[in-house]
Amino acid sequence: MKRVKTIMIFVLLSLSFAVVAETEAPIEIEVYRSPKCGCCSKWIAHLEDNNFKVKDFVSNDVQTKKDEVGVPENMASCHTALVNGYVIEGHVPAVDIRKLLKLKPAVIGISVPGMPSGTPGMEMGGKKDPYNVVSFDKDKNYKVFSSYQGQE
Repeated sequence: MKRVKTIMIFVLLSLSFAVVAETEAPIEIEVYRSPKCGCCSKWIAHLEDNNFKVKDFVSNDVQTKKDEVGVPENMASCHTALVNGYVIEGHVPAVDIRKLLKLKPAVIGISVPGMPSGTPGMEMGGKKDPYNVVSFDKDKNYKVFSSYQGQE
């Protein structure tokens, strides 16, 4: 009986170490936002809740950063983020940022243009607009990266 308990403890410890080894390190991301925008802070909280380490840059001129990193006007939203060489524009869900980093497509970045209700940071109770996460490249080619259904 004692041997069985010892084996069970060993197995449990082995599983614990495996879980710790599989836990991802936080992903560092820079966020550029206006001091006047409250939804940006909520999006940052969404990132932090999803194991992102956020460097928060507050600026009265976020447009300069958007221009610098190549965000097309039709892809623009209220904040711009940079992660591992990619641009993240607007209320992109953390799961899509992780997908981007895993797939490593030849794009500048991904965006949720505008500010749809129900996106991370734009929660409006149960109301969720349908929206797309769109990838964009230097030649202004656009492609749907992910789609989300709406909900009234």
